[in-house]
Amino acid sequence: MKLLFPFLLPAFLLSSIISNAQPRPRELNIKIGVLPTGTNNAITDVAGVKVGQVTLVQGQDVRTGVTAILPHDGNLFQQKVPAAVYVGNGFGKLAGSTQVEELGTLETPIILTNTLSVPTAADALLDWTLGQTGNENVRSANPLVGETNDGYLNDIRGRHVTKEHVLEAIRKAQSGAVAEGNVGAGTGTVAFGWKGGIGTSSRKLPEKLGGYTVGVLVQSNFGGVLQIAGVPIGEELGQYSFKETLDKSSDGSCMMIMATDAPLDARNLKRLAKRAIMGLARTGGIASNGSGDYVIAFSTAYRVPHDAAQPTAAVTLLHNDYVSPLFLAVIEATEEAIVNSLFAARTTEGNQGHKIQELPRDKVLELMRKYGRVK
Repeated sequence: MKLLFPFLLPAFLLSSIISNAQPRPRELNIKIGVLPTGTNNAITDVAGVKVGQVTLVQGQDVRTGVTAILPHDGNLFQQKVPAAVYVGNGFGKLAGSTQVEELGTLETPIILTNTLSVPTAADALLDWTLGQTGNENVRSANPLVGETNDGYLNDIRGRHVTKEHVLEAIRKAQSGAVAEGNVGAGTGTVAFGWKGGIGTSSRKLPEKLGGYTVGVLVQSNFGGVLQIAGVPIGEELGQYSFKETLDKSSDGSCMMIMATDAPLDARNLKRLAKRAIMGLARTGGIASNGSGDYVIAFSTAYRVPHDAAQPTAAVTLLHNDYVSPLFLAVIEATEEAIVNSLFAARTTEGNQGHKIQELPRDKVLELMRKYGRVK
C-alpha cells in the first residue's frame, strides 16, 4: 500500500520538503514585469479555476506526484472550454494534444505528473469523466496529460503514481493560494541545476485595457542560464548548462498552463500560448534537445456545449487589436511563475542518493541588490 508522505517522514525531514515556508520573490521586493498581479498571484486568480495536488515522498527513492488544474466546477465534458496547445520543443508526452489542436476545446481537467505515469493519469481521467452524472452514454473522451521527467530524484521506473492519486488531486482541487515548489508534479523536478517544482503567477489588466486576468502555472524541470528580472544569476553563481562539457544537464521539460477570463477562441489562445515561451526565455531557459516545452491555454469566458442545440453559435470574442496587453501579461506571469517555483523549492535527496540543492536565496538577493533590482 502506498501512503502519502505525512505518514512516512519525521518532522525534520518534512520541513525540508514542504513548500511555501520561504517568502515569495515579491515579498522580498523582487518585482518581475510592470503589470499588477491578481489577489493570490496564482492561476486561481482566474475565477473558477482550481488546483489540486498530491505529493508522493516515500522512503529514499520516491519523489513525485500529481497536479490537477480544473477550468470550472461543472461537467467539463458536457460544457467544454476553448483551448489551445503550443509546442515550444516537442520532446515530451503530452497525451490528448491532437484533439485540442483539431477542435479547439478542452473536455477534461489537465493533469501534470511524471513521464512514465502519463498512461495511468489518462486512465484515471477517463474514470473520472465516464463516472460523472450526465456522461452515462459517453463512448469517447480526450484526457489531457502533461509531464516532465523526474527520474534523477525519483524512482520513475517504479511508476508509483496510481489512478487513486490522480483522482485525489482532482477531488482536492480548490481556488485561492496554490502550493509551490516540492509539491505535486514538481516534487522531483530540477531547474537550472537547482531544485525546481510547481510555480504560479498571475496578472490583472487595468480596466482601461479590459480588466482581464491571466494566470499561469508551471512545472519547471529544465536547464539554461538562469536570469531573474534580467539579473544573470546563473552566470554570477557559476551554475549553468554547458559550463564545462556537452552534457544533458539542460534537458528536462517545462509544462506551462495558462488560464484567462478574456473571451478568446482557440486561435487567439494559441497566440497567447506562444508568448509563454517568451516568458520561459526571459528566465534563461533554452528549450534544449531533450526538453519538452509545452503550453496549454484555455479561457473561462464561455462554454462550448457538447450537444449543440443549434447549428450555429454566437460568441462575443475579443478583437485582435485588443489582445496585445494579454501577450505581455502571459510573458510576465510565465517568467514569475518559473522564478516562484525556484524560490519555493527546497533541497531534496532522492533516488540512488542523488541530491539537488535549493536556489541560494541569500546569494540571489545580494546579486539583485548589486544590479539595482532590489533596494
